[in-house]
Amino acid sequence: MNIVLGITGGIAAYKAPDLVRRMRERGAEVQIVMTASAEEFVTSTALQAVSGRPIRSNLWDKEAEAAMSHIELARWADLVLVAPATAEVMARIVSGGAPDLLTTICLATEAPIALAPAMNRVMWSNPATQANREVLEERGIHIIGPGVGSQACGETGSGRMLDPDVIAATVFNLTGGKGEGLLEGRKVVITAGPTREAIDPVRYITNRSSGKMGYAIASAAAAQGAEVVLVSGPVNVAEPPGIAVINVESAQQMYAATHDVIGDADIFIAAAAVADYRPAKLVEQKIKKNDESMSLDLVRCPDILASVAHLDPAPFTIGFAAETENVLDYARGKLQRKNLDLIIANRVGDNCGFDRDDNTATALWKNGERSYPTLSKVDLARELIELAAEHFYAVRGSDTQPKLTIISNKD
Repeated sequence: MNIVLGITGGIAAYKAPDLVRRMRERGAEVQIVMTASAEEFVTSTALQAVSGRPIRSNLWDKEAEAAMSHIELARWADLVLVAPATAEVMARIVSGGAPDLLTTICLATEAPIALAPAMNRVMWSNPATQANREVLEERGIHIIGPGVGSQACGETGSGRMLDPDVIAATVFNLTGGKGEGLLEGRKVVITAGPTREAIDPVRYITNRSSGKMGYAIASAAAAQGAEVVLVSGPVNVAEPPGIAVINVESAQQMYAATHDVIGDADIFIAAAAVADYRPAKLVEQKIKKNDESMSLDLVRCPDILASVAHLDPAPFTIGFAAETENVLDYARGKLQRKNLDLIIANRVGDNCGFDRDDNTATALWKNGERSYPTLSKVDLARELIELAAEHFYAVRGSDTQPKLTIISNKD
């Protein structure tokens, strides 16, 4: 794949050499185009060393432009990626301005364009920036991130550029859907993230699920041509482009929203970490700290896995087993007990599974298994979607109407 990487003038430009390396590891040819401001943050010498190609930055390079190089690059690219994308360059692309080589290429290319925003949290939340984001997405430009976290200015919030490995994996998912994908024409409903079960107006029971695995699976399914509806618990993850998102909080809300949209779905992927129990009674006012101890009466939450697995006809069903010990043993037991076609086992706990951009998993089925080394959740999601399709067609046959269900109760 040929990628034009545009680097603009933000502090996150220091991540560019690593981003180039990640994309080249995946087999891409990367041509870097820098703005004048970007040259204040990262050197062309370092970028040329990692890309293996001369760096372009000047629209008025007489030698290059004698051959209409900006048009040549616009045609050469399979994808134009701008990372970091500042508020300024987003505004320029929206307006159709082309005062430099990078924005000229963006205006002249017919290839997909993706932007990985990076800026101060206040700049990102500014109504002007959000209006520009909406316009860009309406025009089919992919917005990758931003993430939430600490920023160079010392503040914390949304606006941080995603890690290079996540951006690289997402870029390859975006281009993976060219032509007819494995899920072309299918409707996929996915649940993701944790649920919150209210105790009183200010407290709730929840878990450490970030939603990243479910969101990555949603993007991977969309890259394979699916129409995706994502039912999401509360997360700090950017909504995937081109995917309808239904936001919920509790397990009961997730159950209801899932069944509202599941009727015409070909595929259901429940990657949410749904609470097993909720308080039996919601206290209307904040509970005061009066006694040395207190207790909560808990009742079972609705079992979304069981409700889907018992539909008639039953769909092809895949479960996830997120465990802290005896991971494969518990997964095999769940595979048999729940009568699943396939189960994905992964260890969770400190420094694994939760709150991370990577994951390690083992897929188990009746007569076999396949292990995956530590991968970004985006890469792992792509592998799992391909595995799901492979097993579905092996069981149901290529001429059947797909009814694929991926069930997960942990991120």
